[in-house]
Amino acid sequence: MTQAQERIPAPAAPAAPAAPAAPAGPPDPAALATLRGRYRAGQLAAEYGSVRALLSRMPRSDLPAAGQLLARLDPAEVRRHVPDLPVVRVAVTGESTVAPVVGPLTAETARHGLWLEAKVAPYGSYLHDLMRPDDTGGDQDHGRPDDTAGHQDHGRPDLMLCVLDAHTVLGDLTVPWRAEDVEGAARTKLALIRAAVRAHQRAGRGLLVLNTVPLHRRLTHQLIDLRCRARLGAVWREFNGGLLSLAAEHAGVVVVDLDPLIGEGVPAAEPRAAQYARARLSEALLAAYAREAAHIVRARLGRTRKVLALDLDGTLWGGVLGEDGPGGIELGEGLRGEAFLAFQRVVRQLGSQGVLLAVSSKNDAETVSRTLREHPAMLLREDDFVQVSANWKPKHDNLRDIAERLGLGLDSFVFADDSPFECGLVGEQLPEVAVIRVDDDPALHPSALLADGWFDLFDLTEADLERADRYRTEARRQEFREDVDSYQAYLDGLGLEVTLRPPAGPELARVAQLTLRTNQFHLATERLDVPEVADRMARPGHHVLAVHARDRFGDQGLVGALFLRRDGEVLRIDNFALSCRVFSRGIESACVAAVLRFARDTTARAVTGRYLPSPRNAAFAAFYGDQGFTPVGTDPDEPGAVLFRHDLRDLAPAPAHLRLDAAFGPDDGDRT
Repeated sequence: MTQAQERIPAPAAPAAPAAPAAPAGPPDPAALATLRGRYRAGQLAAEYGSVRALLSRMPRSDLPAAGQLLARLDPAEVRRHVPDLPVVRVAVTGESTVAPVVGPLTAETARHGLWLEAKVAPYGSYLHDLMRPDDTGGDQDHGRPDDTAGHQDHGRPDLMLCVLDAHTVLGDLTVPWRAEDVEGAARTKLALIRAAVRAHQRAGRGLLVLNTVPLHRRLTHQLIDLRCRARLGAVWREFNGGLLSLAAEHAGVVVVDLDPLIGEGVPAAEPRAAQYARARLSEALLAAYAREAAHIVRARLGRTRKVLALDLDGTLWGGVLGEDGPGGIELGEGLRGEAFLAFQRVVRQLGSQGVLLAVSSKNDAETVSRTLREHPAMLLREDDFVQVSANWKPKHDNLRDIAERLGLGLDSFVFADDSPFECGLVGEQLPEVAVIRVDDDPALHPSALLADGWFDLFDLTEADLERADRYRTEARRQEFREDVDSYQAYLDGLGLEVTLRPPAGPELARVAQLTLRTNQFHLATERLDVPEVADRMARPGHHVLAVHARDRFGDQGLVGALFLRRDGEVLRIDNFALSCRVFSRGIESACVAAVLRFARDTTARAVTGRYLPSPRNAAFAAFYGDQGFTPVGTDPDEPGAVLFRHDLRDLAPAPAHLRLDAAFGPDDGDRT
């Protein structure tokens, strides 16, 4: 199993009840006391299923203390009570003392339903850790075992956090100094970091997270020459710009910019801790950094949300539409009206990047439709939403309907509302949905919506930008489906064309994204980033195939990916992921038919496919069996995975209702 694979063992017992994905009400100051009480009573591991709900209600300032408690738990005891708890391994290294980040990071990952195994490197060892040939990511085990749910990649981290601070630049500076001396030190250290990052990435050691470095007043004001002080500021920003550019140069690198966090009032450092403990970033800044890092971890494990469903009254505009009428709502004029309009700008910005926008509101449908179309200050129009559900049904029922119509799981949804009652009800009825209660003050709506980075992803692809249009096109397919007599007639009338071929360079980001974000039809649940996809393509005997689909209604783009590997006389399907937008149209069967024919034509004696159970792919446990494969036991390379085998004696053709074109690579010269 690769380091990028989400560590979710096959369920051995019913999962604990899901907890709310986000707070559905105001912070509860008593939540930390409750957590402490359970820890002292020895009940916290047994009741770990309720931890996520407690953390979701906890004030942010209490999360580091909560994380310290969670980090003391026995992992084996926790997994005994929550056997399907996903595990993420993180190596932490840096210039100075970095262990204090583990507490808040433990809490932040637990908020997202993940169990953290953190390994902290010795003080000041970051360059060595980046360049070292092995991949253990540090020496000091922070209270976690190397064995994770029986998998074979013992100790190998999913990602490395390399925490930098001002000492990264200033460590070798001597007194007296000028801005020019800092410039020379910064350029030297940036060159070293670049070389270390290249070594880390060339070694294929997975995702690396860096950060920009704060510039402290206690440094700048040692220069009394104001022009020299300004030059120092420019030098520092050039250094940080060089760090940020590493994310563009390496697909396996993410850089967290600390400036926006400090700009919100988080202190950059605490002088006594910096001097006496060599902790040169403040605990508050490390806690804010941990939240950003947890968002990266969540995205790395395919947990990015896709849909933002919004209430209307008190959320997108002020007032109550049914009582005030379209002309009486607060929008565009006055201080509050301007604040609601500013929030709509934020929502539209998210929508422009592929986040699907929807409405779930208790309102009259016609009045809502007219208001969205005709209100002169309305920025978000009806066409900006993939679905507007305005009626008097419970909002959680509307969300279920929207999810069904879009063909997405509820764990793809974020729901924002100003009503504590509605937020609480949705959180109770649909625990998979991330619920955001926006404040009564609309000026605070954007901060609430963006606080948890629910829609963060590594690369914005063409498929993301076209997502909303494709889901609108999907509505036309549904109308066509309703107009024909049978599902087979629907398939026959689609004019479906499927193409399998190796992905072109610009398509690697989309292939990686499919492995990172697809959860339902993802048969081995293997998460890969762009360098790892490229590495698979370069290996002898390996094939990576992109699945493209189009029909009479339009081009659906790159909708799936297959990962094949030649193992002697056997062709192995290591993984198969397919977008939920194209389920049940025969595309999955056509892909397997093409693979089987390719295997036979290239003298393979059998094809194997593996299915690794996860909480989201259970509906496809029988997929390989339905394609004529026979289960032959567990996969020796992946404990918990079921291995299926096809002996190539009886090959079923691709479904007759589609046209299939498959090319497996320039070295094979084979098309089907």
